[in-house]
Amino acid sequence: MKKINLVIFASLVIGMALLLGSCNNAGKAPMKAKLIPLEDFFKNPEKTRYQISPNGNYYSYLAPYENRMNVFVQERGKDEAIRLTSETDRDIAGYFWPNDDQILYLKDNGGDENYKLYSVNIDGSNLICFTDFDDVRTQIIDDLPDIPNEVIIGLNKRNPQVFDPYRLNLETGEMVMLAENPGNIQGWMFDHDGKLRVAFAIVDGINTSILYRETEQDEWKDVLTTSFKDEMSPQFFTFDNKNVIGTSNLGRDKSAVVEFDIANGKELNVLYENPEYDIEGVSYSRERKVITAASYTSWKRERHFFDDESKQLFERLNRDLGDYELGISAYNKDETVFIVRTYSDRSLGAYYIYDKNTDELNKIVEVSPWIDENEMAGVTPVTYQSRDGFTIHGYLTLPKGYTMETAKNLPVVVNPHGGPWARDGWGFNPEIQFLANRGYAVFQMNFRGSTGYGKKFWESSFKKWGREMQDDITDGTNWLIEKGIADPEKIAIYGGSYGGYATLMGLVKEPELYAAGVDYVGVSNMFTFMQTIPPYWKPLLDMMYEMVGDPKEDSLMLREVSPVYQVDKIKAPLFIAQGANDPRVNKDESDQMVEAMKARGIEVEYMVKDNEGHGFHNEENRFDFYRAMEGFLANHLKKEEV
Repeated sequence: MKKINLVIFASLVIGMALLLGSCNNAGKAPMKAKLIPLEDFFKNPEKTRYQISPNGNYYSYLAPYENRMNVFVQERGKDEAIRLTSETDRDIAGYFWPNDDQILYLKDNGGDENYKLYSVNIDGSNLICFTDFDDVRTQIIDDLPDIPNEVIIGLNKRNPQVFDPYRLNLETGEMVMLAENPGNIQGWMFDHDGKLRVAFAIVDGINTSILYRETEQDEWKDVLTTSFKDEMSPQFFTFDNKNVIGTSNLGRDKSAVVEFDIANGKELNVLYENPEYDIEGVSYSRERKVITAASYTSWKRERHFFDDESKQLFERLNRDLGDYELGISAYNKDETVFIVRTYSDRSLGAYYIYDKNTDELNKIVEVSPWIDENEMAGVTPVTYQSRDGFTIHGYLTLPKGYTMETAKNLPVVVNPHGGPWARDGWGFNPEIQFLANRGYAVFQMNFRGSTGYGKKFWESSFKKWGREMQDDITDGTNWLIEKGIADPEKIAIYGGSYGGYATLMGLVKEPELYAAGVDYVGVSNMFTFMQTIPPYWKPLLDMMYEMVGDPKEDSLMLREVSPVYQVDKIKAPLFIAQGANDPRVNKDESDQMVEAMKARGIEVEYMVKDNEGHGFHNEENRFDFYRAMEGFLANHLKKEEV
């Protein structure tokens, strides 16, 4: 069973944005692509996010009801489904099966990210909210698949800056606090028996500690303290509940899968490592009690298998589905029935159900059947060199009909990702395909600090916002020009969250390079940004100061890399979009940028949605945003009709 939000401590992630791209049509394509309606790219999927009941008798999914994603459940072998929820103001953020009779789901209000936990029976009865508290965020820490009537949740109810773990009884609604967070705990971990055994703490602001106890009656002891740059990240206990399996970059550049003696804070052995990429996750079979696979991302997702049965399962699925990438999104308790999801760079794919006992593989649904993958553009992995010698990996999407050899003087949208400590990957991205369909080449790059490439590459981004991180984006843009792919007069830059910040700094640092910019929920002022972060990020501020800059000690540098103070350097027109309830990048970030632009007489368009937060989730707001962006880019890149 997959967890919605397993809380295992990791380094600070700032502004987890929707990773967005943008631009319009120009240049003489060898074969003009069929113009596809905007709504086809951005409307809600027909059915998605399938899960399966522990007994394997039912599957569930999210599907639109009055333009909002709600939970439906369907008995296997039956044609009719039951809609369990009727949310009309906001999509359901995530859901799972805690047992055979209930669905649990999370939903916030207007994008404020203060998620509440709801329960509904699979016949649609007894809809209740377990955490109906104002200004409180609910986390799912552990779904306790072996304890059907309990889950572990985290609440910042007692103190908005920290989360306390609670054991929630799903029959009575009773919540019991398992430990009071002293203020420095960022995550909790439970063993296979549902006992709280591990905690992840911050020490002195920038060091991190793993705390351990043998039983819930014992005192916590510090078993390992390191700099936050050096990380041992436990994933799960070994099946005897003695050691842990996790990923670690201790003493190495790339994170590897290790077995760790948690009681004594010592690495026992390396189970798998890749010389080029960090290992991102480790999976296991609860039923067979074996480690199954490690995953990492090169230009696409890769797996290393630890056991033959898992390897043979994927080989079996690939026999029928090998034209697509695939993943297993859910399975029943005895691991005989699997939900399989396919995808590619040109398709959102489909869901299948595979019965291991009968070896039957049946398609359930196409996610977006109105998308014709033959009309979509291919996404090509590329690399280039930064000015100081780093190899930067990225993706180039050319309009349909072009190749790397034939693409010349195209209008381009440069699309830096959010995070910034995240990364772009290969797969279907509706907005990238939309822009390619409109005739734009879209360029995504994993600039320094992007995750998955090792510790050195990550640390090279520290205090480099608007500096070397921005140079990596500029170097990629110039690489496209040198290759002859980009029309140097028709390049726009667009991104969300950190990508929005990079858009603003791109217009500041390279006023002649970009013809237009689109900033989507981006940071404009490093000082006010750090003052308005969510309260549960405040314990991580010292880390943020080391990674981004200290407002006092680095004030001159932070002012230099705050776009709002550099508006006089901007020449290109700008479009800004913002959610009024954004808890990560406060609306004031966009307000002050718009005010500064107008004061300088520079063209700026501004879209604010009052019922959105960090990115637009409601379908009608997505339509409005992309429609406005399409017109803005067409205006300022001056496309030529063909």
